[in-house]
Amino acid sequence: MSELPGIVVTGASGRMGQMLIRMVQVSDKARLVACVERAGHAWVGRDVGEAMGGAAVGVVVTDDPLEAFAKAQAVVDFTSPAATVQFAALAAQARAVHVIGTTGLEAEHLAKIEAASRHAVIVRAGNMSLGVNLLTRLTRKVAEALDADWDIEIVEAHHRMKVDAPSGTALMLGEAAAAGRGVALADARVSGRDGITGARERGTIGFSAIRGGDIVGEHDVIFAADGERIVLRHIATDRTVFARGALRAAIWGQGKKPGQYDMMDVLGL
Repeated sequence: MSELPGIVVTGASGRMGQMLIRMVQVSDKARLVACVERAGHAWVGRDVGEAMGGAAVGVVVTDDPLEAFAKAQAVVDFTSPAATVQFAALAAQARAVHVIGTTGLEAEHLAKIEAASRHAVIVRAGNMSLGVNLLTRLTRKVAEALDADWDIEIVEAHHRMKVDAPSGTALMLGEAAAAGRGVALADARVSGRDGITGARERGTIGFSAIRGGDIVGEHDVIFAADGERIVLRHIATDRTVFARGALRAAIWGQGKKPGQYDMMDVLGL
C-alpha cells in the first residue's frame, strides 16, 4: 500500500471538485482514494475519470461519505454549509483531516464544525490561496496603523453562479480589518447600501459584491481618507490556486493535534 495520504474529494462534479481531482491525480504527495456526490446524482456509480470526460482512473463516485472517509487520511470539501457540517462529523469519526473551503457558513454551522474539531484536524479558510492570505495579513497591519478617519471598503467580484455574498474571502478580509481596528466585524459591518442611506458612519467597514460572467475572484480592500486612498488588491485568474492551497492544507494536517486551523497556520504566516 502507498504511504502517500489518501484524499477524498466531496462535491466531485463541481468546478472545484473537478479541479481538486485533477490536482490530486498529478500530485506526488497524495493519492485519490474516493469521490463523493449527493444521492441521485448522475455521477454516482461511475468511474470519476470517465464522468469527467477522460479515461477511467479506478475511483468510482459514491454517495456514501462514511465509507469513503473510512479509507482516507484527508477530506477536501468545497460544497454547501449543510453538507459540510455533515462531513465534519463523519471526518472526525474517521479521524481524517477535513479541509473546508465551503463559504456561506452561519454561526450554527461554525459551532458544529468547532465541536467536530475536538476530535480531528480541521483546516478552514474563506480562501486557500497564498496571495489572499498575504493580503489578509497586510489588511490587518494597515488597519492597525490607520485610525477611524480612514474609511474601509471591501469590494469583491465573482462569477454569476456564486450563491453567497459577501464572499468568504471578503468576510475574511473584513475580519482582519476589524481585528486591526480592535472591533468586532459584526458591530462595524455595512453591506448592500441602497436608497437614501445618509452619510457614512465613522468606523464602519463596508462591503460590495459584484457578480458576472466567469470571474474567478477579485478582492479590493480600500482605505480612504480625505485627499488619499490606499488600495490592496488580489486577482485570481485560475482556480488552481485554491486547489493547490487546499491540497497543501490536507498534507500539512497529517499528524497534527485535533483542532481548528486556517491557512495562516498552513503557510506559517
